Amino acid sequence: MTTSTRVKLSALMFLQYFVWGAWSVTMGTWLGQTLGFSGEQIGLAFGTSALAAMISPLFVGMIADRLFATERLLAALHVIGGLLLFGASLQTRFGTFYVVLLAYALCYMPTLALSNSLSFRQMRDPGREFPPIRVLGTLGWIVAGLVIGTLGLEATAVPMRLAAGGSVVLGLFCLVLPHTPPQSRKAASLGDVLGLDALRLLRDPSFAVFVLGSFLVCIPLQFYYAFANPFLNELQLSNAAGKMTLGQMSEVGFMLVMPFFFRRLGIKAMLLAGMAAWTTRYLFFAYGNTQSLAWMLYGGILLHGICYDFFFVTGQIYVDRRAPSDLRAAAQGLIAFVTLGVGMFIGSWASGKTVDAFVVPGGHDWTSIWLVPAAGAAAVLLLFALLFRTERVESHASDVASV
Repeated sequence: MTTSTRVKLSALMFLQYFVWGAWSVTMGTWLGQTLGFSGEQIGLAFGTSALAAMISPLFVGMIADRLFATERLLAALHVIGGLLLFGASLQTRFGTFYVVLLAYALCYMPTLALSNSLSFRQMRDPGREFPPIRVLGTLGWIVAGLVIGTLGLEATAVPMRLAAGGSVVLGLFCLVLPHTPPQSRKAASLGDVLGLDALRLLRDPSFAVFVLGSFLVCIPLQFYYAFANPFLNELQLSNAAGKMTLGQMSEVGFMLVMPFFFRRLGIKAMLLAGMAAWTTRYLFFAYGNTQSLAWMLYGGILLHGICYDFFFVTGQIYVDRRAPSDLRAAAQGLIAFVTLGVGMFIGSWASGKTVDAFVVPGGHDWTSIWLVPAAGAAAVLLLFALLFRTERVESHASDVASV
């Protein structure tokens, strides 16, 4: 891969996640504090990404990347998405806002897979070359949060408009990316796209427990993504969006030390650590405050590295090691559909209903709210600890650590 291509792909990742981080982190604060939307409505708004995650593989896998050059498709999706996102920022009624935001999500979510696939096709050794490029995406998310938090824009429509402008810029930039023509003119089957062929892996009790546990734990996970920023702003934590980027910084740090933990702990212990971190995070949020217990709020944010890396990344590695080579892509597709799609969608609705159930004069009873996902994550942790076995894949831990 040439230096020019590396720079272009790094910029692609930076802008890809700058756009997502700019609008999604603080959207709940804007919708709740400024537009007066209910908790359920805010949850449903965040659920548009999960709904799009269930639908977009059909578009990408069956039609889009088999008929069009990837860079041109990315350009079209980002430009159209930017216009839709700007339109969403102008809405004040939930019905029209939801429809426009869903249309935007249907444009954006396919670009996550498309940007990865375009990058992989320019690389000789993706395992070595992709991580340094992908980390620019995390940096883009961090920069978005720092800009919005420092300027005090969290309760306004400006972050969404900033993301809209970034999306249009990204779309135009995609036109100068390396030409990446479709690899096949033959459309994939529905089973290929949704990973239905991987269903036979569920005959293994431990893999079935893994899929069930991953699905269940994604329900309480969505409480953080939808309501952490409104919670911190309601507690009047200054520059909440900027301070939430500490989570992405810890994510980078824990990613670097994951090989060490793989050697010492193995798959099961790391998955359990990730689930335990989610429970601990919510307990910190439930009892933290901006005075003497402010360390609990910061601790909950900083746990993001363990929460994300030890659960999601380790889970992807487990699937890759457990599935036969001819089913790995299908298995990853199945897990993504179950977790990022169905699990997160249900979590979006459940988190909103829970927030509405604990409205009090002047705000919310956040202690009671955060104890709900804490209990849910703890229950899944117990189920996982009792039923999950990894004898068949633990032997690969040293291999994973060396990647």
